[in-house]
Amino acid sequence: MAEEIDYYEVLSVNRSASAEEIKSAYRKAALKYHPDRNPGDEEAVAKFKLCAEAFDVLGDPEKREIYDRYGRAGLDRNGGGYGGGFQDISDIFGSFGDLFGDIFGGGGHSGRVQQGADVNCGVTLDLHEAAKGVEKEIRYRRREVCSTCSGTGAKPGTKPETCKYCGGRGRIQQSAGMFSIQTTCPKCQGRGTIIADPCPDCRGSGLTAREVVRVVRIPAGVDTGARLRIQGEGDQSPNGGPSGDCNVYVQILKHPLFHREGQNLICQIPIGYAQAALGAEIDAPTLDGVEKVKIPAGTQNGDVIRLRGRGMPTPRRNIVGDLLIQLYIEVPTKIKPEHAAILRKLAEYEGDATLTECKSFGARLKKFVKDFFPEKKPAKTSEEGTSEKKS
Repeated sequence: MAEEIDYYEVLSVNRSASAEEIKSAYRKAALKYHPDRNPGDEEAVAKFKLCAEAFDVLGDPEKREIYDRYGRAGLDRNGGGYGGGFQDISDIFGSFGDLFGDIFGGGGHSGRVQQGADVNCGVTLDLHEAAKGVEKEIRYRRREVCSTCSGTGAKPGTKPETCKYCGGRGRIQQSAGMFSIQTTCPKCQGRGTIIADPCPDCRGSGLTAREVVRVVRIPAGVDTGARLRIQGEGDQSPNGGPSGDCNVYVQILKHPLFHREGQNLICQIPIGYAQAALGAEIDAPTLDGVEKVKIPAGTQNGDVIRLRGRGMPTPRRNIVGDLLIQLYIEVPTKIKPEHAAILRKLAEYEGDATLTECKSFGARLKKFVKDFFPEKKPAKTSEEGTSEKKS
């Protein structure tokens, strides 16, 4: 699984950087890692795509605002998306294409290699699989080079024709004073060629869709929304460039006993009044099975017993969360007469000496009445009062 990446660190800018500073930082990074400048260097290709992904977010004011507030997960929830990157260095350099043309071999020539697009898919795990790590089979569709036309997009027996409007360069050049400005050819959309007779299978795109089955190793500790990037398993490039990546998004199923908060697990367990007062030993679930847990005498409603290191691991780090057992005292709603008799007898023994909180509250209540309602008569006893019960 890919570690969480800070887009500002990727482009080496601070979080208060202006739009122009971000654009300038991307230009420098793109120049350094562009595939045309680093032929056969997969690491450079990966860095180029990551820089493009970062600029795709930080270069868009709306996406940047979402990212600053919620991180990459916020982009998914808001449909902003990320990771598509720029297919071509000229997409960011725009009118600077002529200036960088010599570096990349022709300033927008149709022979420029393009990378394939990324694809997305999902995988569902239960909590135990997420805690231990697991291998899962994933199925998704990606576009591969059309076997009928070998990626040319032209019908077998024909060839793409050189675009006459741009002369096959994919860009048209205009002079503006001492500068030469290039823009994408509107006729061929930058391809440099025109397909007069498209391939019947790919309809001129050079790519056809196919289902792919892969087995992916999911590290222990992942949570819902985590993304695993499988490099080179996305759409293929129609002209021999690097393939895109496959982004696998994780979804964890709801567990019947555990609630997850970060790397900690929470389990709520009911206990009886007698168990809370006297102490007891109860069965508690863990990710490794059922264990005996001691409850101390005098346990209060909402008390928590922490089992350290029994929660969820942190992906790729030697850190494990805790299991928090939240205890709540269950009061019976229906009791037998003999049970009621025992409780009445117990109430006679319970008083200020044993129930210190009741004693403290009683003293504060008396002072409240004396200070604010000196003329009020004492409150009726429970025998004099009445109660209402919803039917």
